[in-house]
Amino acid sequence: MAPKAIIAPSILSADFAQLGADCRRTMEQGADWLHVDIMDGHFVPNITFGAPVVAKIRKHVDKPAASYGRGTFDCHMMIAEPKKWVKEFQKAGCDLYCFHWEAAFSSAAESPEAKTDATTNPKELVRYIHDCGLLAGVALKPMTGVDVLTELLESPDPKERPDMVLIMTVEPGFGGQKFMASELPKVQALRKKYPDLNIEVDGGLGPGTIDQAADAGANVIVAGSAVFGAKDPAEVISLLRTSVDSRSGRL
Repeated sequence: MAPKAIIAPSILSADFAQLGADCRRTMEQGADWLHVDIMDGHFVPNITFGAPVVAKIRKHVDKPAASYGRGTFDCHMMIAEPKKWVKEFQKAGCDLYCFHWEAAFSSAAESPEAKTDATTNPKELVRYIHDCGLLAGVALKPMTGVDVLTELLESPDPKERPDMVLIMTVEPGFGGQKFMASELPKVQALRKKYPDLNIEVDGGLGPGTIDQAADAGANVIVAGSAVFGAKDPAEVISLLRTSVDSRSGRL
């Protein structure tokens, strides 16, 4: 049986004037996680917010009682130097730190102010995130092939294996983009090879596209405007969950 559905609304589509209240309300409407998009204006052209904002909204949403539990802050780090910020986001209340594979060959510095000529790599970064007490995710942009993850996912050392893989179904950087069904073969390949893996999809997900993603084998569903912009967000969250769980044999 495939992993259960996890619905992670993207707070990029929330009302920033009342962000804490919106996050709390979304959890009350049935969300499992909150997807927190961090953009630095370098790895992607857009800029969102940093660790201080995460720390503020953490006060509005209870920390999960267990790994992968309700209230998980799934921080999608669309940043150029992901290792520098692991500890800062851990302190702010992040639970799952998901970096981009494409950005992982960057500075090995362990804080924003530190300087070093040494570089890290995806395997070392997953280990470092685990050593900091967080779950580790690895994200892929549309142009990156899924085979780059084999070394990580099949590492004999569990500390080097990510807890989740994120397949982007839009180009990262902006919300509200059109869903790219061309990326679903990556999801299918991963689900076939790793039946117990948490596979997340992000970009253009909603009632009109969820069935395609669920058929491919995705179980962690990021939806922004489809949830926060809905007349009945609870109904949309329920629809997304049913689509995934009905295909995994849980319904």
